[in-house]
Amino acid sequence: MTGGTRPTTPPSGPGPDPETDARHHHPGAHAPGRVRTASTTDRSRSRSPRPSSNRPSGPVSHSHAGMGLGAGSESAARAVDAPGSSLSPDQDQDQDQDQDQDQDSRSDPDPDPVLDSKGGKPASSPPRGAALPVRTDKGPSARSERLARAALTRIAEPGDEQVGRWVAAHGACAVVEAVCGSGAPLDGAGVQRWAGLRLRAADVRPDIDLDAIERLGGRFICPGDPEWPSQLDDLGPARPLGLWINGVPSLRVWALRSVAVVGARACTEYGAHCAAVLAAGLAERGWTVVSGAAYGIDAAAHRGALALHGPTAGVLACGADVAYPPGNQELIRALGERGLLVAELPPGAHPTRSRFVLRNRVIAALTRGTVVVEAAVRSGALVTARRAIRLGRHVMGMPGPVTSGLSQGVHELLRGEATVVTDAAEVIELVGAMGELAPQRRGAAVPRDTLSRSASRVLEAVPGRGASDLAGIACSAGVPAQVVLARLHELRALGFVERDGDHWKLVRHRQGHTIE
Repeated sequence: MTGGTRPTTPPSGPGPDPETDARHHHPGAHAPGRVRTASTTDRSRSRSPRPSSNRPSGPVSHSHAGMGLGAGSESAARAVDAPGSSLSPDQDQDQDQDQDQDQDSRSDPDPDPVLDSKGGKPASSPPRGAALPVRTDKGPSARSERLARAALTRIAEPGDEQVGRWVAAHGACAVVEAVCGSGAPLDGAGVQRWAGLRLRAADVRPDIDLDAIERLGGRFICPGDPEWPSQLDDLGPARPLGLWINGVPSLRVWALRSVAVVGARACTEYGAHCAAVLAAGLAERGWTVVSGAAYGIDAAAHRGALALHGPTAGVLACGADVAYPPGNQELIRALGERGLLVAELPPGAHPTRSRFVLRNRVIAALTRGTVVVEAAVRSGALVTARRAIRLGRHVMGMPGPVTSGLSQGVHELLRGEATVVTDAAEVIELVGAMGELAPQRRGAAVPRDTLSRSASRVLEAVPGRGASDLAGIACSAGVPAQVVLARLHELRALGFVERDGDHWKLVRHRQGHTIE
């Protein structure tokens, strides 16, 4: 080899690592964007050979083929949307249907045989919850890990717990290599499931997705980044693989003091008014209003916060560059410019019915508490509330008319674990710091509240119509005459009674009787 000296191995150690040697001679082996299962430096430091079972079959190149995930696809979004049809505006009636079955807890929707780690032959399924083999080599670079996680947001559906367990055990790069066919199949997936993942991975180009979000002025954040909200880790294996953000503020900072305001899409004027006033009160006090940017209560909550130039974030069931629903395009644009848009799906991805339900778990985990303003018995907003209860978050409800079907779901929550709230101060009392108490409610004060007990008793003894002498008032009040006379002079000075000769009567006012 000309132009350089081939690296040699110290005499005391084993022979040269074939993979390390290949990386030194492969052109562009360290080009930006390449997924590497272990760095060359880490391998050269090892004094003993690595077990062959933990070593990938070879380096994966993606600098010109999308991280090894496809061969020049023209449309990356097609890979995500092919298995499930997108929603048209006419189909978005009320995604609030009771899809409360925990879709984000699914690990394998196909009850078919499990692939063996060698050759892809069916094998017996490992026990649920069994630990997967852990990688023994050093992890990939941060750039490679970010690219792999961005790719997985297209390959896997949001909240896929099986993929989450794979990533936790092997790392995102190893999962992508396995799914793309450059690595051994991972245990725990059925034949149809594995084929579906590989079908989606065929045309994935994470570098294009990252460039798209950067052109939009956004970014892609992963667990471990400074901006990553650590409360999302409460979701366990269903934690997002990463989040696509459109907006300037820091999601982590805004989520520290945040409240979710959710409810029905087909809301009433009462519900829209309550949501807007509640969101405005929270934003005025420095709390971030989080919702789903949908019709109805979601839109009213976002507009209430934006009206006071307060912080508000929309969690989408599509890509951060997709304005869905179409009727809220202006609102979504305002959220991207003055607030935050958060999405689990990559740019260009469209919503499906299941993704709306899976999106709700992010809203529940991201915030300190969830307020349901209006919700029918079969409502997607109740999915968010139930998920918040399981996560240990505060759940609140704003009651409505007992004759309204759109409030029946809220009333059911209030009969269980939820707490009644009527304004922002009561919400903050529950989710805020110690000492942030709502003011005590008191009725309107009237002049009679200042009277002593004996004066009030004498005033009540004065007839409502006509006049009475001192003896008659004393008899009616059951108080000695000399005490009654003293109290009558006090009441006269305060403007409650007046004297008519030897009789006393109430002073009549234009707005009502003094006794009222």
